Amino acid sequence: MKMSTKGRYGLRLMMELASRYGHGPVLAETIASTQGISGKYIHILAGGLRVAGLLRTVRGPNGGYVLTRKPSDITALDVISALEGRCVPADCVLMASCCTRATYCAARDVWCEVASAVDGVLSGVTLDHLVARQRRKDKSRRTSGTRASRP
Repeated sequence: MKMSTKGRYGLRLMMELASRYGHGPVLAETIASTQGISGKYIHILAGGLRVAGLLRTVRGPNGGYVLTRKPSDITALDVISALEGRCVPADCVLMASCCTRATYCAARDVWCEVASAVDGVLSGVTLDHLVARQRRKDKSRRTSGTRASRP
């Protein structure tokens, strides 16, 4: 099971907004520069995140994107679900009726456990946790002298 670019980049976009929370709107160009995501793709991702109520657009010369809630109130699951839908390894997890074997299939039990585990991990991580983790990694990278682009 692999997360698409939409989910991975969307989470990075939201982490960038969370790291600047309380300092006003963030320009798409700023996010593009710091996160290595094209401005066009940022606008596409922001559309889905806006519809989900996770960010809003501020128009005008001092405009940009801002979170609608505190970073501590937005989970990775909120972001991924807004952009990807539910993370499930098989269709039968959400819709048992799609398979005649679903009610007695041991493999489906495993797929349901996998989906539950993924949801559990993603719901247990908030944007403020991710920002703190990223800051620790950035600090570690600076002190070790490694030059790597920020994810």
